[in-house]
This record gives sequence, structure tokens and C-alpha cells, in this order.
Amino acid sequence: MAKKLLMGNEAIALGAIRAGVRVVTGYPGTPSSEVLETVAKNNSGGQIYVEWSVNEKAALEVAAGAAYSGARALVTMKQVGLNVASDPLMSLNYVGVKGGLVLVVADDPGPISSQTEQDTRRFAGFAKLALFDPSSPEEAYEMAAYAFAHSERYGRPVILRPTTRVCHSCASVEISPEIARRTPPGFEKSSRWTIFPKLVYENHQKIEDELVRARVEFSNMSHNFYTGGNAAGKKGIAAGGVSYAYVRENLKEDECKLLKISTVPFPDALALKFLDGLEEVLVAEELDPVIEDELVRLCGVNGISAKILGKRTGHMPRAGENTPEIVANAVSAFLGNAKTVSPDGAPEPPRLPVRPPVLCAGCPHRASFHAVKEAVKGTPAVFSGDIGCYTLGNAQPLDMVDTCLCMGAGVTVAQGLQRMAPEVLHFAFIGDSTFFHSGITGIVNAVYNQTDIIVAVLDNSTTAMTGSQPHPGTGVTMMGGQSEKISIEKVVRALGVSEVYKADPLDQKAAKEAVRGAAAQKGVRVLLFESPCIALLRGKEKPKYKINPEKCTGCTLCVKKLGCPAVSMESRKAYITPGLCAGCGLCAGVCPAKAILSEGGGQNV
Repeated sequence: MAKKLLMGNEAIALGAIRAGVRVVTGYPGTPSSEVLETVAKNNSGGQIYVEWSVNEKAALEVAAGAAYSGARALVTMKQVGLNVASDPLMSLNYVGVKGGLVLVVADDPGPISSQTEQDTRRFAGFAKLALFDPSSPEEAYEMAAYAFAHSERYGRPVILRPTTRVCHSCASVEISPEIARRTPPGFEKSSRWTIFPKLVYENHQKIEDELVRARVEFSNMSHNFYTGGNAAGKKGIAAGGVSYAYVRENLKEDECKLLKISTVPFPDALALKFLDGLEEVLVAEELDPVIEDELVRLCGVNGISAKILGKRTGHMPRAGENTPEIVANAVSAFLGNAKTVSPDGAPEPPRLPVRPPVLCAGCPHRASFHAVKEAVKGTPAVFSGDIGCYTLGNAQPLDMVDTCLCMGAGVTVAQGLQRMAPEVLHFAFIGDSTFFHSGITGIVNAVYNQTDIIVAVLDNSTTAMTGSQPHPGTGVTMMGGQSEKISIEKVVRALGVSEVYKADPLDQKAAKEAVRGAAAQKGVRVLLFESPCIALLRGKEKPKYKINPEKCTGCTLCVKKLGCPAVSMESRKAYITPGLCAGCGLCAGVCPAKAILSEGGGQNV
């Protein structure tokens, strides 16, 4: 068998291909995006249908149709995307599937790139779904096939839940032979596919019975087990996900019992064997105390006196991701070892400088924010934001994002704010990909209810935040085909928006005129700022800008107004770092001394 060095997301994708997946859908979201992209790259002959769907709800419903036909289908998303997909998922578990249906839901402890730290294991319990929780890329690869088989055995969707450090860490993975592919039998008409209350009641009974069976099955699953310990040992550690790997790195052989939990529902019988004879158990897991609560439940039901230590007792952090150092220190303290990762008296490692997130140099969103800010200066205004690169417009010196809740919410939150303060100008910023994901509904709501807002669509021709994936406005599909680009302008006009203003934000004069035009009107107006993401222009860079030190007065306006990472102050003069400058010319437009010029010979923008 060959071995490959794979990122966890790549391992999941290759595991799904090995298992015979036929349809893969999803919506990009860090840390999950590379799963679908890897399938697309390894889709020889186009045997697998792959698509970036407009949102997670649509992705799951497309995959459900394929699974109704007996095909194996995979859906990818991050943990907050599961909220969008939860409506069809809750019902789909009652309806059931014929082909295996696996949802890869990547959780983000920390969070590193998310607006929540929600734990998908809790969601699986709430939705009465089976879930598999890999601790490494190797295990993620193996679990992909197991998840499909489990889904088909029970006729229910299942969740594969890698976390950030599993998704983005790399390991040498042994590639197994492909599982024999079978032709999907096709869709067969039946009353089972139409959800009615009577069917729901009957299937609820079946689901509860299946969950009991799964507890027994998972007690014998190879990815759930315990090791180590000796007859005199009274301490044990239970762990799941990447925390299990961190614990193993800090245990000597047979130093204490170690229980590995990789599933929901909980493997009760296995855990009871593990608890036998123990007095104390430390639980290491990320996000919610799921394993901890299950062990407390088992102890209570079975009259076991073992103390369960973890998040609820303060022995592990209640929020954030578990780092190797956090787990190492917790294990050391639990076992009474004197040595810790950062012992008293040891020199402190140097503190890294704080580097806040910032819009890229040359990002057109900076120009859009600046145009709006300058055009409505002195007018009371509230700026509702959304999820994407443009969320960074919240930071100083732009200070142009006053709210950020979830995908598409900027458009609708602005409507609620407007109802309470109709005398204030209300802007809602949203990106092009997010517009298609969940912005259209909010605009329909605004038009229907005659709300007075300005929706600013920042169209940079890609899904930039998650890695420049295509969307319906780009006309590019993951199958390599070209489709008709869906025009945002035509969509909003079809929804009843009559006032649409378009401009390239890097043309600040035109952009400010567009903002003033929209601000002078009433009702629902749309500002459409169109300029490609700077990442799409690599190899097509414009001439860079430079400072004429003789003209520079050191006023710092180029730094204070824009916050561009390419512009700084050196020896009381402005300085543009050549390696960062993207040639957008925005800084030249704010320089009162006209000290910023293009190396290509152009004048101030």
C-alpha cells in the first residue's frame, strides 16, 4: 500500500473517493474548504459530480436527492454552516436515505476563523444523528468509509466532525484499495420520501431504537478503545479528537488508563469497563464537555464513585482550543508529575507581536468603505456588516462595520435598526458570494416591507475569505464548466429595487458620487461596487506607488485614513513598502501634498 503526506481535509476527500462517493456538494468555510476542492482535483473522468452550492441548505438538499437515488453523497461545511443546513437535516433524519449520506462539519475551537465555538457533537445529540470524531488525518481517512457504511446500514445521514487541527495538520496516510463501486439503483417512488406527521412519529420510534443499537455497536468499534493502566492504578484519562493525540504524547506506556472516544452516541459498555476500579478520571476534549457529561451520567446511573474532572470542575479550560501545552500541563498536574511544559523558573518564551487582521493592501473593500465614509461624512449613519473579508472594515481607522451577526444578516439587521431610528442613514454591506448565499431574502424583505436602507454589495468576483472559490456570479463551476453569470444588478432589479448605483470603488470620484446619489433617495437602494479581489490579479499587477519625500509633509493622513499595510511612517515621512503595494492608488487620492505618485508615471487618483 502506498503512503501519501496529506492534510486532514485531503485525507477525508480521498477517503470519500475510496468509498465510492458519487455526489459532493458544499459551501466554502474555513476550516472545511479543502475537502470539496480535493475531490474536484482528483475527479478523474468526471465520475463524481462536484458543486459549490449557493449555501449549505441547498448543498444538503442536492445531496439528499442523490442519496434518495441510492448514491453515496458527501456535503461539506463549517460548524456555523450546519445552522443553515439544520432545517433540512432535522427532517432528513426522519425521512431517511437509501445511499450513504455524510456531512463533513468542521468545528473551529478557538475560534480561529469563526463567529462561534459551537460543538457539533451537541448538535448530533440534539438531532439524534450518529457522529464520528477523528483525532488525526489518518483516522479521518479511515472514518470516511466507515461513515458511509454506517449511514447505509441505518438509512440515516451521519456527521464526520474534524476540528481545525485535524483539518489542517498533515500526516503520512496509508492509502487503502478502493472499495468496490456499485451503480446506484435510482430513485424509486414511495410514500417514505414525503414527510407527514404519522411517518415522523413512526420513524422517531425507529431512530430511538437505532441509537440504542449504535451505543452497543460503537462500544466494539475499532476507533473507540482504552489502553494502559495496571492493577494498582486508580487514575484514568478520557479524551477525544485531537486532544487524544496530545494526551498520548504526554503519557508513558501503561502510566494510566486512557479511553479514546470517537463517536456520538456514547459507547456506554466500553466506558463502563474503563471506569472499573478508577477513582479519578481527567477528561480532555475541545469545546463542550460532551465526554465528561456522559461519564458523569454513567457514574450516577451505575453507582460508580469515580470523580470526573474536566471543564465543569475547572481542570480544563471551558472555552478555546486545547493546545499541546494546555493538555500537557493538565495531564502532568493530574498524575502528580513535577515537570510541566513551562516549569517555574524556566525562561519565558518571547512574546510575539500582536498582529490584528487587516484588509490586504490593494483590497477594493477598503476603497468602498472609504468612499462611503467620505461621502456621508457629517451625516448620522449606521453601517451593518456581514461575514467575509469586509468584516475587517470594523477595525480602525476605517471603523465602518457596526454590526456583524451571521451570513446575510447585515441586510436584515439594518432593517430592524432603521425601524427604530428612521432619521438615520442605514447602510448594509454584503459581499457578492454572501449575496447569493443568503442576501437575496433580506432584500426581498426590505422591498416588500418598504424599508429605507442602502444595500452596498461589495462585488470582488470571488469568495475571497475562504480561498477564492467561485460562486454564481463568476460563471465558473467546480466541474470545470462555464455557466451564465448571474447578474447581481438584474437580480435586485427583478426584486423591485429601482435605484441601483454602480461604480468601481478604486475610482473614488465615481464611487463617492454613487454614494451621494443613493443617500439622496428613499426606499431600498443598492450600491454595487465592482472591483476584483487583489488575489485574482496576481501576475497582472498595476505599477506600484512611491513617496516623494521632498513633498511629503508627514501629515500621516495616508496612514490614519486607510490603514493599508503597505503604508507606514519612517523618519517622520510616509513610506510605501514595494513588496506590499498593489498599485491601487487609494493612498495617492488622500494625500493633500500630492506626494504619492505611481511608478508608472500616473498622477494622483
